[in-house]
Amino acid sequence: MMLKPSIDTLLDKVPSKYSLVILEAKRAHELEAGAPATQEFKSEKSTLRALEEIESGNVTIHPDPEGKREAVRRRIEEERRLKEEEEKKIKEQIAKEKEEGEKFKVGGTQSYFFYCKNTQSIKRI
Repeated sequence: MMLKPSIDTLLDKVPSKYSLVILEAKRAHELEAGAPATQEFKSEKSTLRALEEIESGNVTIHPDPEGKREAVRRRIEEERRLKEEEEKKIKEQIAKEKEEGEKFKVGGTQSYFFYCKNTQSIKRI
C-alpha cells in the first residue's frame, strides 16, 4: 500500500520529517475540532486530509512561531477583556433598572412593589 500523498512530495513542502509530523498532527486536530477545510478531500480521515492540505500548499509552517504564539495570546486577552466589559455593562444596566424602578410601600404591610418602565407593569417582591 502506498501513501498518498507521498512522503517525498510532502518533504518538498516542509524542512524535515519531524516538522511534517508536527504540522500534520496539529492540522488534523484542528480539522477534528471543526476548523474549516481549505479544499475538497479524497480521504475520510483527518490525518490524511491534513497531509492533502500540506501537499497542496494550503497549510504551511508559520515563518515566525513565536510571533504567532504572541498574536494568539493577544487575541485571547482581547476576547477576555471584551467579555469582562460586556459583563460590566450588563451589571450596570441591571443596577440602573433597579434604580429606575419605583419602590413603594403599600399600607402597613411589608410588601414592596417595583414599577418596571420597560414592561409597564408592577411587580411585587
